Amino acid sequence: MLEIPEAAVLAGQVQGRLAGMEVRDVVAGASPHKFAWFTKDPESYRSLLVGRRLKSSKELGGMVELDFDGMKLAFCDGVSLRLYEKGEKLPAKHQLLVTFDDGSSLAASVQMYGGISLFTEGSYDNVYYLNARLKPSPLSPAFDYEHFLGLFKPGTDTLSLKAFLATEQRVPGLGNGVLQDILHEARLNPRKKVSTLDEGMKRALFRAVKDVLARMRDEGGRDVETDLYGNHGGYRTRMGRNTLGSACAACKGGTVVKETYLGGSVYYCDKCQRK
Repeated sequence: MLEIPEAAVLAGQVQGRLAGMEVRDVVAGASPHKFAWFTKDPESYRSLLVGRRLKSSKELGGMVELDFDGMKLAFCDGVSLRLYEKGEKLPAKHQLLVTFDDGSSLAASVQMYGGISLFTEGSYDNVYYLNARLKPSPLSPAFDYEHFLGLFKPGTDTLSLKAFLATEQRVPGLGNGVLQDILHEARLNPRKKVSTLDEGMKRALFRAVKDVLARMRDEGGRDVETDLYGNHGGYRTRMGRNTLGSACAACKGGTVVKETYLGGSVYYCDKCQRK
């Protein structure tokens, strides 16, 4: 699933490889998918994009947004992006295929669910998109400690740390996937209540959000996700299905355990992240 570090990696790779390229062909909706959402009739994507050049690509709260001379194309959540060079075999199934003037093709495939949105500047009113545009990314200097403290609004005291960080888009693009390692870095349990945090814990959590997400991006994304070329990220995930039951990499004395919580799974060390 697209979260902040993977969106940043993909956006950077698209920018580096495809910026300035002209769109020669577009195929949208070729493989019907009940939970692939388009903002317009998929058949219109071709006429709206062909002939335009890719101006820029950026990460936007866990989304990847491409700018084709004012026509924006945004990918979110469960959309997988993959670049195929000229002559490479294209995937049999895809929800969007954009071919450029050098013969390369960008394929977007929806896994469980995902949005492939095409719109002009200022015309897209999706609440998640607008929220991501308004709020600073943890990867930017604007996401400072003062901004972080502003997230602790009235009513958040009763929330667990998982609910606080990974729901309601308080930090757009920060989801359950990256949450596990952030909380492990801060030595805080996912079930811990916001009301029990002291100043030291808040500062530790802030540093963990900034540092872990930056490391994930800098190392090419998490090892459980793939980049534009199909390569797994170089960041070795500490808390997840691949480390379940193993010794904690930090304290050495604990074990990585898994629990079902708030509609998903949480992973933590049973020693250094005690409830």
